[in-house]
Amino acid sequence: MNTVNVPSSAVTVRTLANGLTVLLKESHTAPVISWWMMYRIGSRNERTGQTGISHWVEHMMFKGTPRYPAGVLDKLIDRAGGQWNAFTSLDYTMYYQTLPADRIELALDAEADRMTQAKFAASDVTSERTVIISERRDNENSPTFWLNEEMRGAAFRVHGYHHEIIGDMTDLHTMTRDDLYAHYRQHYTPANAVAVGVGAFDTNDMLAKIAQYYDDVPTDSAPKLFVRPEPEQQGERRIRVERPGNTAFIRVAYRVPPSLHPDWLCLEVLDSVLTGPGGGVDNKTSRLYQALVKTGITANIGGGLQETIDPYLYSLGATINDGHTPEETEAIILAEIERVRENGITSLELEKAKKQARAAFAYSTESITNQAYWLAQSAALGDIRWFDEYLDKLQAVTLADIQRVAQTYLVPRNRTVGYLIPTGREGD
Repeated sequence: MNTVNVPSSAVTVRTLANGLTVLLKESHTAPVISWWMMYRIGSRNERTGQTGISHWVEHMMFKGTPRYPAGVLDKLIDRAGGQWNAFTSLDYTMYYQTLPADRIELALDAEADRMTQAKFAASDVTSERTVIISERRDNENSPTFWLNEEMRGAAFRVHGYHHEIIGDMTDLHTMTRDDLYAHYRQHYTPANAVAVGVGAFDTNDMLAKIAQYYDDVPTDSAPKLFVRPEPEQQGERRIRVERPGNTAFIRVAYRVPPSLHPDWLCLEVLDSVLTGPGGGVDNKTSRLYQALVKTGITANIGGGLQETIDPYLYSLGATINDGHTPEETEAIILAEIERVRENGITSLELEKAKKQARAAFAYSTESITNQAYWLAQSAALGDIRWFDEYLDKLQAVTLADIQRVAQTYLVPRNRTVGYLIPTGREGD
């Protein structure tokens, strides 16, 4: 096992003999440690007939092992004054525990144990089927869920990004215990995982503890992940969803590069100018807020990109006020985008966007848990320096960059537009 230090982020990188990648970063600002286990398996890797399987497996990982039966870890972590959770994304599944530094071995042991010993009892599969179907139905109560699902399905016809992380309802009814267990055994292997620790520890001591708990986890080669590249879009795509209700919604999305592409961050800055910086920061001075919300045409406006491995979407969306239409809203959104394409943005707008991004960055890295998450997220994307170098790359974005990415990606050929048309109350 060889240690490689990355000076820019003070991250120690080690690969165990069984293939597990370990990333450690000391931070002594608080007497806690956050331990994350990231598996390179998400909804992008799911085949038709098994959509939602990664999320379902995540649920099953909380059903216990012979060593830690269901509910035991909840009590142990709570008594230790810690927290734990998990989530599934487009590209990965992550599990984490944040604990007082002197109790971190509980997290190390728990994740090593359930990497190989999760039960997948038939009764638990049955109960979780009901839970996840109910979760999907709760999502379906929101009209925008249907619009977002149709948007993704239209924008991606081949790639796994086309379906929701929770999966298609038909697959949730038909997947079996054997399907779930095979997915777990194939992908929950050290060679397909990255372990991240951030907090108040001595790196050498932490490495010794990790070796104690993980060296004997059975080795296997990394699985060949299922992924299908999306063909180039050949023209604008449009969808129309009709749902009971009284409010109309609009989505406009453009195919954009993955997060490691240098243009991705330029698009992030552009979105801050168009719709605001997000992260709870006020967006009332953004161009589209001024054009749509302040004028009373829409109740809100939002936009954003997601950190993804493969090309994904830059999406804008709005809730339309009574007396106005999706067509009217779309025309204003496209006119504002065209204005950027033709004239760019101002130096004042660029500097404000950078300032807001720096503030959001500082807020997102305040806690040890968030620092560990962003290191795990960067590893998932394929570059552990990605978030660490975020501010430097942001500062390097120029006015010319903004206009160039607008002209390159925000074009009709690359666009998907969706309307949700309300049909009134059920029975009307």
